[in-house]
Amino acid sequence: MNEPRIRDYPVSWEELHRNARALAWRLANLQPLDGIVAVTRGGLVPAAIVARELEVRLIDTVCIASYDHKTQGAASTLKPADAGDGSGWLIVDDLVDTGKTAKIVRDMLPKAHFATVYAKPAGRPMVDTFVTEVSQDTWILFPWDVEMAYAEPIRTRGRG
Repeated sequence: MNEPRIRDYPVSWEELHRNARALAWRLANLQPLDGIVAVTRGGLVPAAIVARELEVRLIDTVCIASYDHKTQGAASTLKPADAGDGSGWLIVDDLVDTGKTAKIVRDMLPKAHFATVYAKPAGRPMVDTFVTEVSQDTWILFPWDVEMAYAEPIRTRGRG
């Protein structure tokens, strides 16, 4: 039986910035906000951009570890957010994938508004607002995780 092919989707700094600003546009009517909770580590950059655009100065983090560079493992909470039940707070993450991390954060802050830049179908029901949906078999390569290298043409990939 063949395993599903994973598609890489590289995202540039400019594209991420543009999409995070688009997320801020969608969230502009949530004002006033008590603060933003960034889901680390991936949510730090989008949260900073959204905070700037919405003029939010109070930013907290919820620190959850579940991924290495290509696979998802068991999630563990390294640091909870100090935002009560989430009322008046906005949670920002880069991506919702399977929804496992999102569920942990939702359970911590059930009344917060949850927003991500990218959403995959399995996790999409966990978030309130997102900008771009990608297929479940897509692996997003964020700019902080990659460096410049030769890219093999699409047609020749997988022949080898």
